[in-house]
Amino acid sequence: MPQGLEGHRSRLRERFANSGLDGFHDHEVLELLLAFAIPRRDVKPIARALLNEFNSLAAVLDAAAVDLRRVAGVGPQAAALIGLMPQLLVRYQKDRWRPTRVINSTPEAVGYLTSELGQARNESFCLLMLGSSNAVIALERIQEGTVNRTAVFPRLVVEAALKHRATAVILAHNHPSGDPQPSEADRQITRKLSGILKALDIAVHDHIIIAGANSYSFAEHGEMP
Repeated sequence: MPQGLEGHRSRLRERFANSGLDGFHDHEVLELLLAFAIPRRDVKPIARALLNEFNSLAAVLDAAAVDLRRVAGVGPQAAALIGLMPQLLVRYQKDRWRPTRVINSTPEAVGYLTSELGQARNESFCLLMLGSSNAVIALERIQEGTVNRTAVFPRLVVEAALKHRATAVILAHNHPSGDPQPSEADRQITRKLSGILKALDIAVHDHIIIAGANSYSFAEHGEMP
């Protein structure tokens, strides 16, 4: 390996060891990753080519192996390593929050829900059901697709809450777009479901929107009925 290349990689590794990925450009993140699969070649051109092809780091990580391998320099090992990253993150988040069986704060709820919804590509509405002392009973996916106000949708929410004998719930859905800001439809369904569940003596603590690494809490913004 050329001495200059090894020096560049050593500096990247040292920066990561000292500060994590703070201050890294997207192509440098890919360089750091690709170096493990392509140890004896300058991977900077490959990293830049991947970003040019897929337009963002997230799109590179989400790309299928067959599409990644169309980029010059990306072989089966590099494609497999790139494809492993988002799946590893999902597994990490689920494992990290598995011991958390009591939800006492918005950050805890966001962390728990992000592990389930943060990487989802389709919009889903979920119900996080809690028992005494806010212990987690279950997280149930109620509906796939855009949240709406159909007659069936509230019935499914009520059925899930009663089935699990929840004393409180947190409403949750994801925005695959990455923008966590609620729509007017989100606000309307929050008011409607809160009214129905409260009439059954089931408290509604929050409605949380997960948008990748971003989130929006109705409770934190004073929007819970």
